[in-house]
Amino acid sequence: MLKPLLDNLTKERLLLSILLQKEVYARDIASTFNVHLLSVQNQLKKMEVGGVLVSNLRGRTRLYCFNPQYPFLKELKNLLRKALAFIPKQEKDKYYTQRLRPRRSGKPL
Repeated sequence: MLKPLLDNLTKERLLLSILLQKEVYARDIASTFNVHLLSVQNQLKKMEVGGVLVSNLRGRTRLYCFNPQYPFLKELKNLLRKALAFIPKQEKDKYYTQRLRPRRSGKPL
């Protein structure tokens, strides 16, 4: 939906995931959308350098979230919410459902 504006489908998926999950890490996004980890890491790094995202380490995992000091954060979130409204329900259910709690260890997939 926002690919012409953002010029990258991976970046669109990242931003929508961060909007819904509040914090994401690169490997989770790469496995969810079946894209290369390096492309996800590159997009996250570009957005962090641009000031859109901030990251912090939790253990050995680098988590990314929106930068609360980004001047256009409110407008960006509104744009992403509108874009999310136009995504088909099946795609929303598959990719953008909010996880409520971790999976129990040993539970079959």
